[in-house]
Amino acid sequence: MIEPDTRLRVARGIAKTETEACKKVFETLKRRGHPDRPAPTISDGWGGIDQAMVEVYGQVPPYKGRGRPPTKKHPVERWQYLQMVKQRDERGRLIATKLRVIFGQQDEVIAKLGGSTAYIERTHLTMRHMNGRLVRKGLGFSKLLGMHEAQAVWEDIVYNLGRPLKTLGEEVCGDPSRRWRSRTPAMAAGLSDHRWTVKELLTVRVLPERSNT
Repeated sequence: MIEPDTRLRVARGIAKTETEACKKVFETLKRRGHPDRPAPTISDGWGGIDQAMVEVYGQVPPYKGRGRPPTKKHPVERWQYLQMVKQRDERGRLIATKLRVIFGQQDEVIAKLGGSTAYIERTHLTMRHMNGRLVRKGLGFSKLLGMHEAQAVWEDIVYNLGRPLKTLGEEVCGDPSRRWRSRTPAMAAGLSDHRWTVKELLTVRVLPERSNT
């Protein structure tokens, strides 16, 4: 999952099914600043994300005193989730897209999320360029889940902290020697003040993640 304004990768999920992977993503977000409800989300038309939202953030309705007490979690008000469903012809070529609001008020959700998954699709391409284990129909696939997760973590770290993006360039004022200052996603998000080197990535000691509880 990425934050569209800064292109920062904020969470990842690796599992055998999309629902399980999405559940890991939302559990990470819940620990890192969204304890009460999921962040506004847009995705393609594949299923699993709405179910993961309910499993992680859903609430059991209060018992009203009649019948059996409820045990199943339900979505909560103020959630915002939008799907961009791709429509293809018999050859698999994209011919149209359709917006489907899963949670939230339609006009409000579309206005906030914009109705495009271009950023996440672009970062998927970047991931395949930087991580050979994700290349489709390639020979660099992972045979062990632990090694696959380790490579994904390393690639995310390099992308967030060490890889400047052209779209994040910041105009420099008062310096005739250069017009633009390159920025990484972490710099754009205010998490870092410089581009990290590989040496820094391998030697800086990271503090343990704190719990919100």
